[in-house]
Amino acid sequence: MDINFECTMCGKCCHDLKLPLSVDEALVWLARGGDVQFLCDAVPWPEEPAADNLQAQHKRRRSFAASSGDMPVRVVVVLAASFEGACPHLQANMSCGVYEQRPTVCRIYPAEINPFIELKPEQKECPPEAWSADKPLLMRAQQVVDAGTFALIAKSRAADVSDAGIKARACANLEIDAAALANEGLVIYSPPVALAIAALERAREQGDESDDTLQWKVVSNRRETVDTLASIGATGVHYVKADAPAFDYLGFFPASA
Repeated sequence: MDINFECTMCGKCCHDLKLPLSVDEALVWLARGGDVQFLCDAVPWPEEPAADNLQAQHKRRRSFAASSGDMPVRVVVVLAASFEGACPHLQANMSCGVYEQRPTVCRIYPAEINPFIELKPEQKECPPEAWSADKPLLMRAQQVVDAGTFALIAKSRAADVSDAGIKARACANLEIDAAALANEGLVIYSPPVALAIAALERAREQGDESDDTLQWKVVSNRRETVDTLASIGATGVHYVKADAPAFDYLGFFPASA
């Protein structure tokens, strides 16, 4: 199946986002006065996956090693430009005010960065005319054929890998040590702009050594998940908003007491 696409400048994709950024892009966004959140999740990692487990290998590349109690885990941290309503750089005519310096994820859109997520036009905000057959070819048989987009996806995935250690050190600098269970939710930290800049800049200067002795808590809004984590030696924390002023929790499932 061919997927054709050309932006119509409707502006719908520029509203109410948590926009993934590389470390370099996050520092630029922060310098412009924008907010950057740390979105954290973790997966128990008792042993290394087989080489042919492509999804696990993908997660491994973009995560860092840590421990939760006695359980080895891999932690994924996404730096996200967060805003409600219109992007602060969206102009009245629906053009981008920082177009030449816009984040890579904006340049890639509507293609998916994650190789295990299928692009489905009906799930995007773009109007039908953006996908008409007379528009430039973007994908064929779920493979990106647009050379520019293909190169940007590769760049984004490479940054995910190279940034993982920096994110680990930045989290340590900010005393961030809680993550949601992968595929169940996200723990969201929203540090003040100045503290986020200082933590990221310091992390870039600290070198490439990772520290798998770092202790992380695994958070869930479901009591059964916390009990299961405890049974395998992990430090599970049941999320209750009033008890967790340091972070927010975005759960993908209903909470349980």
